[in-house]
Amino acid sequence: MISFLISICALILGYLIYGRFVEKVFGPDPARTTPAISKADGVDFIPMPAWKIYMIQFLNIAGTGPIFGAIMGAKFGPSAFLWIVLGCVFAGAVHDYLSGMMSLREGGVNLPELGGKYLGSGVKKVMLCFIILLLVLVGAVFVYSPAIILGDIAGMAGSGTNASMMIWVAIIVTYYLIATLLPIDKIIGKIYPIFAVALIFMAFGLMGGLLVKWPSIPEFWDGLQNRGPSIGMEGQSLFPCLFITIACGAISGFHATQSPMMARCMQSEKLGRPIFYGAMITEGIVALVWAAVASYFFFDGGAAEVGSDLSAAAPTVVTKVSTSWLGVVGGILAILGVVAAPITTGDTALRSARLTLAEALRLDQKPLGNRLRICIPLFAVVCLLIWYNMADENGFNTIWRYFGWANQTLSIFTLWAITVYLARTKGGHWHLITEIPALFMTVVCLSYILTQKIGLGMPMWAGVGIAAVVALSLDLVFYTKVRRQ
Repeated sequence: MISFLISICALILGYLIYGRFVEKVFGPDPARTTPAISKADGVDFIPMPAWKIYMIQFLNIAGTGPIFGAIMGAKFGPSAFLWIVLGCVFAGAVHDYLSGMMSLREGGVNLPELGGKYLGSGVKKVMLCFIILLLVLVGAVFVYSPAIILGDIAGMAGSGTNASMMIWVAIIVTYYLIATLLPIDKIIGKIYPIFAVALIFMAFGLMGGLLVKWPSIPEFWDGLQNRGPSIGMEGQSLFPCLFITIACGAISGFHATQSPMMARCMQSEKLGRPIFYGAMITEGIVALVWAAVASYFFFDGGAAEVGSDLSAAAPTVVTKVSTSWLGVVGGILAILGVVAAPITTGDTALRSARLTLAEALRLDQKPLGNRLRICIPLFAVVCLLIWYNMADENGFNTIWRYFGWANQTLSIFTLWAITVYLARTKGGHWHLITEIPALFMTVVCLSYILTQKIGLGMPMWAGVGIAAVVALSLDLVFYTKVRRQ
């Protein structure tokens, strides 16, 4: 528990100290007119209160990511705490803040436009395809898990669970379509803050339970080695698997697709640090809480206490622990955590996909007809993926693995774009704050796809070696071209 408390304090200090440093590097100008004012259209560019934007941003980037990822990552031992803290403060929050502020400064443009401006038109096209693929995957995978849970609840008394699940899939997809088409303040602006409060309350309630129980969970000084094999997680190496398993809560490329939506609602550049950097730190705290809870679950008898076993999946851990520790309120919050959170993440992902495609196609989104022209084919692809999930018993797991890798790989594009931006606009060596994380994530993502079963299955030494050479080559290009300019 000492390592857990140290990690919580480190995250808070990271926001207060390093977050302020990153803010000074960017240099927000409160006198600038934001796109929420200059481009107000009543659909996507709508001024909203800062507290509401913060809550929506937190829920958009969080969902169940910092819960499920942290639970699975806790099997790696206390190294999960270390990665959440260092990844969040020095990579994830920096990634979220600077990508959001760049979008704000450029008029609320989406990530492919930023990538094209700073990395070239070829990279812009690659990023556009990659981002749409990722957002569609998010929309598909975040229909499946809540539909299963709701279907199980509806069919709990007997047969009909599959039929119930199909009904819930249809309901969720219909909601996605409505939320994607409507102005952002009609649904997202009204109900998301409520879900965000519930997610935060659940995390702090569980933190209180941890402090009362004070379980004997692994500490930093017990060693940072992978503890997964002791609980049936063979074949998962600490590097690079930990850094892919825990994405949300440390660093996630998906976040940069969500930040432009909030950049279009902000009324001052000074709000950037609490909204973008602050929401990521909050997500890191949620991830730390669930990593600690999961450590108790896996390593100190917590599974037996809540009536489960070590093979339980992440949603089961959430439901069992929340209900056991927080009673009836915990059960309600567990449902909000494992049902509402993925649904809200899924619909904002598809909204972001609509906006990204509209920007690429130069389609004005104020007319409803233009929104439908994008949404109909987009949702057709999502429905095909959902059908594949349900037709193949391993479909969801397969798509989720590729989603996890694609999510982290997108952060590479974003970090390199920010690095070029800082080198061109700030001079000096300020670009190092994103160049170092960009190099690290390049090695992580390349070595993962080269060495794991979902990729090429190469020997670890070969995969990491190739990834390191590629990362250094990208750095050489950066210094020979961009820095020279």
